[in-house]
Amino acid sequence: MDAKEFFKLDRFATEAGIELIDIKPGYGKAQMIVEPRHLNAGNTTQGGAIFTLADLALAAAANSHGTLALSTTSNITFLRGSGPGDTLFAEAKERYMGRKTGHYQVDVTNQNNELIATFEATVYRKDQALSIEL
Repeated sequence: MDAKEFFKLDRFATEAGIELIDIKPGYGKAQMIVEPRHLNAGNTTQGGAIFTLADLALAAAANSHGTLALSTTSNITFLRGSGPGDTLFAEAKERYMGRKTGHYQVDVTNQNNELIATFEATVYRKDQALSIEL
């Protein structure tokens, strides 16, 4: 199965309007256009929406090696606000790949390449092969 098609099976991210736009070994990039459904009461992008965007990019990077990888820890730091009409991008890069674990850094930026948030995560690789093609 094509990797982009596989990640469309992430129903939560798909329903949130998040799209995987690039995947390579140890790398994933996703985007989300901020719509009213993504806003909090202060009319800025809700943190959970940004977290979900970063998490999909992480999933792509971590699972790109063909083995199911699940997050064991994730941490996000919000640096700048965003709002309606912004396009947000999450770019995940593998920083460490061990036999069973991996560590990833994800930068979330807007259409002006301004840093919105940073996200770090550690994953555990299960003994379950994925049939995805990059």
